[in-house]
Amino acid sequence: MPITRRRMITISAALALLPAVARANPQTSKLWTGQALGARASIRIDHPNSEAIAARVMAEIDRLEDILSLYRADSALTRLNRQGHLVEPPFELLECLSLASSVSRASGGRFDPTVQPLWVVWAEAAARGKQPDVRAIEAAKALVGWGKIQIDWARISLHPGMALTLNGIGQGYVADRVAALLEAEGLTDILIDTGEFRALGGNPAGDDWPVRLEGGGFVDLRQRALATSSPLGTTFDAAGRQGHILDPVSGTPASALWRAVSISAPNAALADALSTTACLLSDVNQVELLLQSFPGSRLEFAA
Repeated sequence: MPITRRRMITISAALALLPAVARANPQTSKLWTGQALGARASIRIDHPNSEAIAARVMAEIDRLEDILSLYRADSALTRLNRQGHLVEPPFELLECLSLASSVSRASGGRFDPTVQPLWVVWAEAAARGKQPDVRAIEAAKALVGWGKIQIDWARISLHPGMALTLNGIGQGYVADRVAALLEAEGLTDILIDTGEFRALGGNPAGDDWPVRLEGGGFVDLRQRALATSSPLGTTFDAAGRQGHILDPVSGTPASALWRAVSISAPNAALADALSTTACLLSDVNQVELLLQSFPGSRLEFAA
């Protein structure tokens, strides 16, 4: 059975996602649609150089995919997984892994990008319409462990058979990088949605950006990010009971204690990693304890 994610990337810069949208200047407003990060993408920019800025945004997303994507055969991450090492790794990959290491440490190893071998086992079984073999799970678990990888500015090295995924942090990281690019262009009223939200400033009407929570209600964002993770948002089985967030300890999908967990933080990569990790924790107290390690992060919704 296919494993799919429904996602729409939207970037609104200097243009409110409110009735003000209808008042966009047709001479300066640019709407671009296409594909990015394996999802439909939409960029709307109200600026005299909107077309050129939109092109630079898409070029930046494309460049980051060449570093972080598992779905590009020659991305830096894919080459690392294939070869078991990467010499002179890109700064962006090192930055992502550094943040991942911080969250892994604070969570006692529950956040672990080395779960990719487990993902492969579960995904391949799902493609056959079956449960993965217990021996296959155990073999994949032996390849999991953040402490088994070596990272420095000159080289990243994996033990034989290991592989990394940045699915629990990469979308947020891309949102942060796009925000930095747009801010450098002089744009201040920005809302970026790459699956995780990143707000710079408020909306052009002067208010905060209202972002709807999956569980209902809104969170007002200004100079903050919001990420939501759902253990059953993507599933391996037809019944929809085996979710895509895998526990590195058990080797099985996270227990579906939560329908969704939303966390806000100063940047989207951190919010992304924390919301993913929260799905592996057993109660709100554990989530709050995790967030204490990251000043400025807040639990916005968990149910």
